[in-house]
Amino acid sequence: MSDFMHARASVSVEVDLPAEVFFDAVADWLGFIEITDPGAIRVLTHPVRMAILERLQRDGQATVGELATALGATASAVGRHLRRLADFGLVTKTGSTWKALGTGIRFEPAADDESQAAYRALANQLFLRTDELPRRWLAEDEPRLDGDWRRVSGLSNARMLMTVEEADALDWEIEKLIEQYVTRSESDAPDGARWVRWLRYVMPEAR
Repeated sequence: MSDFMHARASVSVEVDLPAEVFFDAVADWLGFIEITDPGAIRVLTHPVRMAILERLQRDGQATVGELATALGATASAVGRHLRRLADFGLVTKTGSTWKALGTGIRFEPAADDESQAAYRALANQLFLRTDELPRRWLAEDEPRLDGDWRRVSGLSNARMLMTVEEADALDWEIEKLIEQYVTRSESDAPDGARWVRWLRYVMPEAR
């Protein structure tokens, strides 16, 4: 699934991107671009920019006009937001079309106050955007599922006592388990496959 954003450390490799965006051009084994620059993180706190990036990751390349129609924004506004995203190596333009670089994004903020503040602002927005997804699924998709798909759908909610190292290791193991599905193309999917959104919240309790 392409519209995937997550915050954690990652194994990084170089990808073939233009030199002017190479400072942000690292990707893990899933093809996710890793962002550490607080400026790039702040760029994505704008809801229209986030919506543009999600649309390009989910549906592939698009023109300014197509994005404007899909998002209900003016073409001039979409163009400005695309150029801002391009400044930080998040999208690129070929001819009249724009595409997202990488299949998803990881946020790995530094420990300084500026980076942490930028990350918290973006994380709060992502939580709020994700919060509506289960309600939309319950209203639009769940009633139309057949018995087998309804059986495997649902919610898992577990409260566990663990160290930060254990939580990080568990997160890593889950990512390795879903890797084959996240990276699978539609042409390689078996008969009967469909898109499934897998939400994962990690919420340590403050002492």
